[in-house]
Amino acid sequence: MEDRYTKGLKNLEKIHPKTSKALIENLEDIAPDLGRFIVEFPYGDIYERPSLDLKSREIATIAALTVLGDTKPELKDHIKGALNVGCNRQEIIEVIIQMAVYAGFPRAINGIAIVKEVFDEIDREK
Repeated sequence: MEDRYTKGLKNLEKIHPKTSKALIENLEDIAPDLGRFIVEFPYGDIYERPSLDLKSREIATIAALTVLGDTKPELKDHIKGALNVGCNRQEIIEVIIQMAVYAGFPRAINGIAIVKEVFDEIDREK
């Protein structure tokens, strides 16, 4: 039976294959427990729950980060993560547009600006 950390690491690597190791390494010298908590709780416990797949969880995460409004690095990472687990660009845009209803137009506009940055970065890498 896999432990929480192992399960979390597998999900983290599926969602963020290019940045998962950096996240943990960047915290290692200052707050290694925080890195472990991130792997174990959201990715090991929550993301392993049975009723939602990774794509649905990333959609929910994008919605939440858009509503919070001051989470640009995290929103960028989860937009990329959503693409990695099967979301397409239009689905991501629609999630953020819907957040205008619940969080207001300024947050939705900021979210769309971040989406544009991510899509432009991905297109330049091609």
